[in-house]
Amino acid sequence: MASRKAGTRSKAAATKQAQRGSSNVFSMFEQAQIQEFKEAFSCIDQNRDGIICKSDLRETYSQLGKVNVPEEELDAMLQEGKGPINFTVFLTLFGEKLNGTDPEEAILSAFRLFDPSGKGVVNKDEFKQLLLTQADKFSLAEVEQMFELTPMDLAGNIDYKSLCYIITHGDEKEE
Repeated sequence: MASRKAGTRSKAAATKQAQRGSSNVFSMFEQAQIQEFKEAFSCIDQNRDGIICKSDLRETYSQLGKVNVPEEELDAMLQEGKGPINFTVFLTLFGEKLNGTDPEEAILSAFRLFDPSGKGVVNKDEFKQLLLTQADKFSLAEVEQMFELTPMDLAGNIDYKSLCYIITHGDEKEE
């Protein structure tokens, strides 16, 4: 009897875990984002069968003005789904791509290196110079584009805590 209960309990736990695993992708996004992804999926799913296939991708590219897309490129896209690409798989793929951002705490730690006084701000001009000259150098246009979304105080310093939030959660103004 005890082994029977244990077997039942483990089956129930496995079922709960499977449900959580499949619905977990939906918890990665806000409802408005899911709706936007659903609309994008519908635009790509040209034949409206609930699965994105090679002909759907080809037609989508065609509508965007790109004809003669190599078969290998289409195949590579479809292989990322590791099976039929329904909406849940589509959402999972986007979640994997979008979650390539470092965790908020890691980004904050990097900014703290430029803020030895711990005020929560870095000098815009100094930061701009670093972006233009160090590591993966930004172009001037990229820096200016980034500064359009970057919260600054009256002195022209970057509020990097707010910037980190925008990087990891998105800009509320975009919605």
